[in-house]
Amino acid sequence: MKRKTLVLPAVVGLLAPVLAACGGTESGADGKGAIVVGTTDQLVASKENPAPLDPAIGYEAGVWNVLRQTVQTLTTVPNGGGEPVPEAARSCTFTDTANESYRCTLRSGLTFADGTPVTAEDVKHSIQRVIDIDAESGPIGLLSNIDMIETKGESQVIFHLNTPDATFPYKLATPAAGIVPKAQYPAKTARKGFQVDGSGPYTMKPEVEDGRVVRIAFEKNPSYKGELKVLNDKVEMDLFPDTAAMGKALDEKKIHLMTRAMSPEQAHRMLVSPKEGVDLTELPGLAISYLGFNTKDPVVTKPVRQAMAQIIDRGQIAGKVYGTTAEPLYSLIPTSIAGHTNAFFNKYGEPSTAKAAKILDAAGVKTPVKFTLHYTSDHYGPATAEEFKAIQQQLNASGLFEVSVRGEEWSKYRPEQKRGDYAAYGMGWFPDFPDPDNYTAPFLDADNFLNSPYRSREAEKVLIPQSRRAADRTAAADAYEKLQDIVAADVPVLPIWQGKQYVASRDGIAGVERSVSATSELQLWELNRPNA
Repeated sequence: MKRKTLVLPAVVGLLAPVLAACGGTESGADGKGAIVVGTTDQLVASKENPAPLDPAIGYEAGVWNVLRQTVQTLTTVPNGGGEPVPEAARSCTFTDTANESYRCTLRSGLTFADGTPVTAEDVKHSIQRVIDIDAESGPIGLLSNIDMIETKGESQVIFHLNTPDATFPYKLATPAAGIVPKAQYPAKTARKGFQVDGSGPYTMKPEVEDGRVVRIAFEKNPSYKGELKVLNDKVEMDLFPDTAAMGKALDEKKIHLMTRAMSPEQAHRMLVSPKEGVDLTELPGLAISYLGFNTKDPVVTKPVRQAMAQIIDRGQIAGKVYGTTAEPLYSLIPTSIAGHTNAFFNKYGEPSTAKAAKILDAAGVKTPVKFTLHYTSDHYGPATAEEFKAIQQQLNASGLFEVSVRGEEWSKYRPEQKRGDYAAYGMGWFPDFPDPDNYTAPFLDADNFLNSPYRSREAEKVLIPQSRRAADRTAAADAYEKLQDIVAADVPVLPIWQGKQYVASRDGIAGVERSVSATSELQLWELNRPNA
């Protein structure tokens, strides 16, 4: 399964190399101007990726934050969670007890923003092109179990799946399944550039400098028909080079909201010493940080990975580096997701050098174990380097390891990681949808997004298919418990922490607590000025 190389939650700070935009809130003081939202997401076109905002290509949080506002999906997950409900569709349902055939009927009178009718053929075209294009780091993994897409008339679409999948309605709610006009998006190739056209709550106009988006103007789509209630007419998204520049813009009243992403220091300062006229809102977060391994590398054998799991003190890392903005994590599945167990704590208990030494000695591993721990220096924020220094210090202080750390720019880091160049490396994970499947299958399925050589036949052939057959997601709890135990025993990945989200906003803006979903996607339609 390929997966978006997800940017971590608002607490971490995404250091995106983009030009600072210079919007201003003064023009909106009378309630008529755009609500201005700051972000450090990066939207950059390159030779390798000339189409970053094509739904068939883009698979990062910043990209999805734009697509969420502009393209519709057949279903949507309600704000606050729960099962998906119809969005562009009037109704959607499984038509068989095996969860292998899923039928949706479009709303009547549905049109794209330019007035062109949205048809079943547009839906089929939009989703089929994701499968056909099969982008290297695209969202194909979410839709790869579609065997055939059938249309009936202008409004009915039937998805025939090659395996049972009770999570399929959630997958149709992601921007990977965004509906785009057939006439404007080629079937086999990407649509280059930054323009996005759809039937979503907003139209968009990007401002681009040197191949980078510096600002996006969103305007309410008068043709929109769907589940969402749009509470404003205009929103402007300004992109900043780092968290400091975004914070300065908030202080200078150039933006109304500071969203993705605040640094731990910024959140801490606002918690301890609130600024007049600025509110800090804490929101649930589902993003996690973890270490990944090339399990074929002879240095990081299973006993070595187990010893690392025995030594690393997650609580110290979360507290020292991130303060109140993160908490230790002992499973791939966060504590706030049903099915979570503290699998790593159950197996390893408190950090112990003595226990780690026994693991290595029993396996005949010569110590100190020497390797380089890699991390990306420009993708997850300025705190990443400090986090990996803390991990290095813990491992080396044990005397069992001699670990060096090395940071690389994301453009180099991700290809090298996927190629297997790194024995051990750090990554972040954002769920595509809030279900335990999205924290297990992407790491344990054959086509996993890390391109990891690790395989567990029980996970891949038995437990994952078994979990997806359960329409009642609580009925899959036993399968997920076993999956978490497998990860704790074999340590193909090593979870470190899960984060919280914070949004800072100036007085006079309402809906902030609903403006970011639990999966950290912006919901700009929730923002409004109640006194305007």
